[in-house]
Amino acid sequence: MAEPSKVIHVRNVGHEISENDLLQLFQPFGVITKLVMLRAKNQALLQMQDVPSAVNSLQFFTNVQPSIRGRNVYVQFSSHQELTTVEQSSQARDDEPNRILLVTVHHLLYPITVEVLHQVLSPYGFVEKIVTFQKSAGFQALIQFQAQQNAIAARTALQGRNIYDGCCQLDIQFSNLDELQVNYNNERSRDFTNPSLPSEQKGRTPQPGYRDAPAMYSPAVGYPQVGNAAAIAAAFGSGLPPGVTALNDRCTLLVSNLNPDSVNEDKLFNLFSIYGNIMRIKLLRNKPDHALVQMGDGFQAELAVHFLKGAILFGKRLEVNFSKHANITTGPDTHDYSNSNLNRFNRNAAKNYRYCCSPTKIIHISSLPPDVIEEDIITHLEEHGPIVNSKLFEMNGKKQALILFENEEQATEALVSKHATSLGGSTIRISFSQLQTI
Repeated sequence: MAEPSKVIHVRNVGHEISENDLLQLFQPFGVITKLVMLRAKNQALLQMQDVPSAVNSLQFFTNVQPSIRGRNVYVQFSSHQELTTVEQSSQARDDEPNRILLVTVHHLLYPITVEVLHQVLSPYGFVEKIVTFQKSAGFQALIQFQAQQNAIAARTALQGRNIYDGCCQLDIQFSNLDELQVNYNNERSRDFTNPSLPSEQKGRTPQPGYRDAPAMYSPAVGYPQVGNAAAIAAAFGSGLPPGVTALNDRCTLLVSNLNPDSVNEDKLFNLFSIYGNIMRIKLLRNKPDHALVQMGDGFQAELAVHFLKGAILFGKRLEVNFSKHANITTGPDTHDYSNSNLNRFNRNAAKNYRYCCSPTKIIHISSLPPDVIEEDIITHLEEHGPIVNSKLFEMNGKKQALILFENEEQATEALVSKHATSLGGSTIRISFSQLQTI
């Protein structure tokens, strides 16, 4: 056994273990002055401020097996009495801050594309270029940010995190390249500063042997998964709504005080899908005014509770609370929406989070037919209450509308009844508007 040293050698340091994880493990024993991650060997060297601190930590771990993120790590004194620039030189070359990141994706169960990487990384700054490739280390990508501080922020936030629940883990290092060369804009590479690049030949078929990828906001374990966290950060940069933590892991809601004569599963879907993807809905036959709604993850469930508790629907004030059930089991009374293309958060999650609010008097309608006129829209909606004002306008070449009702209950009824219905041959989409007036 090596003689006591203030340098500790840590083995079995998997790619899911970050520098912060090791710091948290050893900080109770004293000040840590240096830390070197030896990623190629799954090891680390950690230097305490003095020898007694290192001795205390190893004595403690003689009786207690140290474990990080479910993985046992093994500690011993290093043969080095002190970490010098020589021992750190190889790591320093890889860890020199740079605006280009080298990302390796471990436990690759789902295909990772340029779009997926861009969604995960772009909340930390403007991504100029992405190039993906397959190496002996696995699936890798080079990501070039516009500024070095953006790359540093992305690496700090995302190192060791999963893109999808339980898989596709990110191992992020700084690259030593100065500039990425991108020749084609396709699913394997992209230059976001030059959209006119050719796409080459039609892209390859999806990588064989992988399942279809789920939405990147599967149930969180202690914190939101990376895709959802990125969307949350982009949408709620100024702070989450009061009482919403983004740490909840309960996805199923109990909705009570419903009007059983007017409510069905599709209408509940239309309302709750404003706050997240819907997995399943079940009306309770023995309690006709109760229903279970399973959201895509715990954060989306928190939003639904926050914004819908106390809302009035068909003359009844809704009660929305977390259910004791972790999920809704499949069965003849269960409606499954997990693969519905009407789920709003499969694309542009950050944008949809920004639209989350309590029911308002004004609804926003999109996906309208190009030849629609205001009278068509009013006729389609006026059964739900007097329309005080309306506005038809065009944005990015597409017709949209705002409709103002007398109160929130009428607007809510119109949304749950007419979202995803056909108007002039188009399936319209309805959400609440946060405007105060039209």
